[in-house]
Amino acid sequence: MVRLLRSTAAAVSAFVGVTLVVSHTAAQVPTYYPSRETWVTRTPSEVGMDAALLNQAVEYAKSRDGVFGKTDYMADQVRDYGRPLGPLPSSHSATNGLVIRHGYIVAEFGDTAAVEPTYSVAKSYLSTVLGLALDRGLIKSITDPVGRYVTDGGYDTSHNAGITWEDHARQASEWEGTMFGKPSTFVGHDEFGNDEMKPRDIHEHGSFYEYNDVRVNRLSLSLLRVWKRPLPEVLKTEIMDPIGASSSWTWRGYDNADVQVDGQTVKSVPGGTRWGGGLWMSTRDHARYGLLMLRNGNWNGKQLVSAAWVKDATTRGGPPNSNDYGYLWWLNSKGGTKGVPTTSYQAQGHGSNTIYIDPQNDLVIVWRWHVNGDFFARVVAAIKP
Repeated sequence: MVRLLRSTAAAVSAFVGVTLVVSHTAAQVPTYYPSRETWVTRTPSEVGMDAALLNQAVEYAKSRDGVFGKTDYMADQVRDYGRPLGPLPSSHSATNGLVIRHGYIVAEFGDTAAVEPTYSVAKSYLSTVLGLALDRGLIKSITDPVGRYVTDGGYDTSHNAGITWEDHARQASEWEGTMFGKPSTFVGHDEFGNDEMKPRDIHEHGSFYEYNDVRVNRLSLSLLRVWKRPLPEVLKTEIMDPIGASSSWTWRGYDNADVQVDGQTVKSVPGGTRWGGGLWMSTRDHARYGLLMLRNGNWNGKQLVSAAWVKDATTRGGPPNSNDYGYLWWLNSKGGTKGVPTTSYQAQGHGSNTIYIDPQNDLVIVWRWHVNGDFFARVVAAIKP
């Protein structure tokens, strides 16, 4: 059953952390942050939405259940991505999602508490870990060469030496090497499955975009070297605990991803689940993170990650062949996603797993395990003018 949710006396009594603001989307709508224990619900009409249209949008989303892993998860995984390196589930839940407007839950469907891998959605979390490193002064400038901070041999060659943090974040590093047994070339069907690439010439760093998990995993390891702490611990203490996330999520490394950091063995975590592991999280916890981004890194008056970073991370740049891409976030500045604002952006992962963030409409949608469709546009169309 679709839950287009009604506010209750109990929900009102849990209404905490509220600051009254006037926004361009709806006057006198309070800026709300859920507590750790309670997330207040509102009816569509209470947040300026048409209940019938929203119900139709959710029914549409429920009809778009994904096909990946439905019959044989491991077979689909190996077919698409090749030899796995880390833990994988045996199955996953049906499509599920949350619609959040002005911070309130207005629609929910499916099992939003299921803790499951979210594939490349992890890249956008890795982006925030990079932003935190800049905010804390662990990295002085995003245009600095990574090799100025990381001396584990990964940036010793003349080609790799000039690669900057920004190159990595734009997926334009052209880093050359092998990470946990996977070569950066992506050549070889056994290792990369149907996603294998053909051999090509390597370009100068920063000049060529390629979506490449080996290079993202190199960025993750480099951030581990800078933080000198496991990145799941950084994400937990700096972001997930302050926003009231559950304790159920995990960020898992590959079986062969143990590295030495200051004499301690630490697991380096990947920016996805292409070869297993990755960020395993519930839809509800993803929605909290989406709300943090929607609020420009601020959670109930505390700036967890700088607003400047959120702006930079969600601004298009990079080489001419780049997709509509920020710092490990998918953008819509070119209007590729029809029916939604060009200022909206997304964290996207195989499956499909998606966090949709729409500042213009004060809207967050998490939609998981679906086949592509125009659900987000349908939700936006339910907003009353």
